Amino acid sequence: MAKNENGPLFETRTVKGRFLFRLFAASMAVGIGFICYYRLRLLPVASGKLERWAWIGLFHCELWFSFYWFLTVICRWNPVYRFPHKNRLSLRYEKELPGVDIFVCTADPLAEPPSMVMNTVLSVMAYDYPPEKLNIYLSDDGVSELTFYAMLEASSFSKQWLPFCKKFKVEPRSPEAYFRTAVEPDSHHPLMLKHWLFVKYLFPF
Repeated sequence: MAKNENGPLFETRTVKGRFLFRLFAASMAVGIGFICYYRLRLLPVASGKLERWAWIGLFHCELWFSFYWFLTVICRWNPVYRFPHKNRLSLRYEKELPGVDIFVCTADPLAEPPSMVMNTVLSVMAYDYPPEKLNIYLSDDGVSELTFYAMLEASSFSKQWLPFCKKFKVEPRSPEAYFRTAVEPDSHHPLMLKHWLFVKYLFPF
């Protein structure tokens, strides 16, 4: 645990396929070089004024687009992905994390079904954050009795859902989204299967 606390908070990984992109960029650079060589080699010295201004305009456009392409290649030359270690952040700064207030707002139970609102409330309640520093507020501007009773059901269900999420590291944390996409555990995991069936049976929405 001490090693995880002192480790980096994120990991940097390079993107695969950089060689192909750099090969493509090199071929584009050669092509741009040939275009510039062609323009400079065929200077309209003996041409009229109109042809000379047309050459200047075209050459400036090509130089501008070449410069723009060069800037984009610089930004994409060495792409990387950064993967944060959220568990290390929690271990290192859990005592220093600030309190967070989350407001879930609803107004019309017809436009915003209470089941959807309650799934939102349950998902934010299951955040991987110190529970004593997390406050969830539900604001119902429509003063709907249906939303009120749905909140009572969600409060009762949360006593089983939150420990289930924490114990088995459930993702996503919205019950409806989880049970819609999750596959029922097999018999090789009897403990999780028992809890999974029990929580799904209690799921009221």
